[in-house]
Amino acid sequence: MPNLELTWQQAAVLAVGLLGAAVVCRVADAHRLPSAFPVLREAGIIAALFSLWQLAGSLAVVHTAGAFDRARQVVRLERDWHLPSEADIQHLVLPHHWLAQLCNLYYAGVHFLALGALLVWLFWRHRSAYARIRTTLVLLTAACLLIQLIPVAPPRLLAGYGFVDLAAQYGQSVYAAFPTADQFSAMPSVHVGWAVLIGWAAVTVGTGPWRWASLLHPIITVFVVVATGNHFWLDGIVAVALLVLAEIVRRLSGRLVLHWLDTKNRELVVA
Repeated sequence: MPNLELTWQQAAVLAVGLLGAAVVCRVADAHRLPSAFPVLREAGIIAALFSLWQLAGSLAVVHTAGAFDRARQVVRLERDWHLPSEADIQHLVLPHHWLAQLCNLYYAGVHFLALGALLVWLFWRHRSAYARIRTTLVLLTAACLLIQLIPVAPPRLLAGYGFVDLAAQYGQSVYAAFPTADQFSAMPSVHVGWAVLIGWAAVTVGTGPWRWASLLHPIITVFVVVATGNHFWLDGIVAVALLVLAEIVRRLSGRLVLHWLDTKNRELVVA
């Protein structure tokens, strides 16, 4: 399976191009294309964030010392917590070739498509909610990146526990053509963090009954990341905890900003 993700260099060039086009549009074509500027600006910001994510991943690849020892520690901790074995989930999928291949495709392709669809939907249909969801996304991703600088091997690379590299078995591994790609950022699972954010945003922002169907995405994602051997349960648990923390930080910082603005306004009135 080809890796369709941009490198950090390509994403950085794309970000510069989009943000540059936004500036040009703002200066020269503001009257003819009033809606182009915010679209280009937001696309440039997302591309820049993706570039930083890829760059952080490449740094984690350079320093892989201790990655397997930390993965074994995760296994021991999960056993202490009596969590089910990821290998047992994999064995439910292995006899069904169509299901195994579908899990590989879902892991490789739906991750970015679903997030992109959410951001486009929010931007065009719920602009008032877009900024806060994007801020939470940025905080969540940044927190994940900081932790991922400490490499942790995924289950599929950990020998001796019965884990299987499901994508490699079916020739669907996105890492096959890029052996130097980041494979040691299992903790925490950005897949799970983003998927839960998507489900939460769709349910809280949407209005129709269809919005509840979006909760299928995080449920399927959790199953897929474990079934493919790309993540431990604990990777997802930590990601969800970081999402909750990111939302708390966003709300508290927003209140602090409003309080500061209110204080400044009162000072101006008195003056």
